[in-house]
Amino acid sequence: MIVQDKRVTVMGLGRFGGGLGVTKWLLGQGANVLLTDLTSKEELAEQLAELGSHSNLQIVFGEHRIEDFSSADVVIANPAIPMPWENIYLQAAWDAGVVVTTEIELLIQQLDRKNVIGVTGTSGKSTTASMIHEALCSSRIPCHLGGNLGGSLLGELSSIGHKDIVVLEFSSAMLWWIEKGGQWSPSVAVLTTIEPNHIDWHGSFESYKSCKEVIFAHQEEGDTSLTQDAEATFGGLTVLGKHNERNAAVAFLAAIAVGAESKAARVGIQNFRGLSHRLQFVRKSFYNDSKSTTPSATKLAVDSFDDASLVHLIVGGYDKHIDLSLLAKQSERVCCMYAIGATRNAIAELALGEVRCVETLDKAVCEAVSNMKQGDVLLLSPGCASWDQFDNYEERGDLFCELVKEVSARQ
Repeated sequence: MIVQDKRVTVMGLGRFGGGLGVTKWLLGQGANVLLTDLTSKEELAEQLAELGSHSNLQIVFGEHRIEDFSSADVVIANPAIPMPWENIYLQAAWDAGVVVTTEIELLIQQLDRKNVIGVTGTSGKSTTASMIHEALCSSRIPCHLGGNLGGSLLGELSSIGHKDIVVLEFSSAMLWWIEKGGQWSPSVAVLTTIEPNHIDWHGSFESYKSCKEVIFAHQEEGDTSLTQDAEATFGGLTVLGKHNERNAAVAFLAAIAVGAESKAARVGIQNFRGLSHRLQFVRKSFYNDSKSTTPSATKLAVDSFDDASLVHLIVGGYDKHIDLSLLAKQSERVCCMYAIGATRNAIAELALGEVRCVETLDKAVCEAVSNMKQGDVLLLSPGCASWDQFDNYEERGDLFCELVKEVSARQ
């Protein structure tokens, strides 16, 4: 898409870097950009400082205006907006015949799909994508990692060689937009797991599932389609958990599919130390798994410990309207469960094991630490999104790490 001299409305600067990255790229391409965000100027101070000023940039804070969408040549939608087909601003753009696209669509338009490995799934997609990247790096294959992991690769296009491999993590929302924009699938497509999630965004599990499967929908002859094997194993990993063995196994196959040397790829995956907020070792006896936003992810986290009866488990958060019975069932396995956030009472009502409703994360950590005995473990693995009390799971996980350090300092 040629955007030079076009009037482009960017819907949301955001805090994850996607809006920032696409805005900087559009300005670099000569577009006239109107950036509109519901958040205040003060709350976006850090992102605005990085963006800087530009003669072709106009910013509207604290509101969206219909006319900014209906009068544009192009609108860059924020994939995080739930049920975009019901959004009045996007609908105004569509009704006016305006092209509506996303940052990830602009990126894939600039890439050769034959050099793209795409990864999606309810759980494990970030870890799997990162393992693939490590396997390729270990094999000395020029590669780049991006997509739903945060930030934008648009600003790095000049450094991506025409034969470089690009590993992209795709959310279900990203895939919805990609499918709406046209027929596209990566040459190597990886699906980890599919369990009910993001019903609030998609409206139904069937819609969510179909969006995940879009990653395979338009592959061509000679492409590679991979799904996670529930029985797969992978020895020598640095990271915890049987689920990470499954992630590693499918990551290994994806790397081999683009020419990675098997021994080097295996070493790269084995040396992978994990991502922040994903069963992250904070310090002795404390683990941060704030990225766990589904009940199945919490179960996998509990499964990673040899003796679940020694685990004190913090769960709960924003209500995504999914079945929480599997999350509540973990109370029967662990030493004690501490439920926080909007879903705390629902979890407690479903649980048969001991559950203490403590509302906030700081109270949960305080109570759990006072109950822990020698050899016990405190695990934050909420099984729910963070948006009831936090801006994102990173903020939730960072607070947990700070609280753990404070507690440890007092001991």
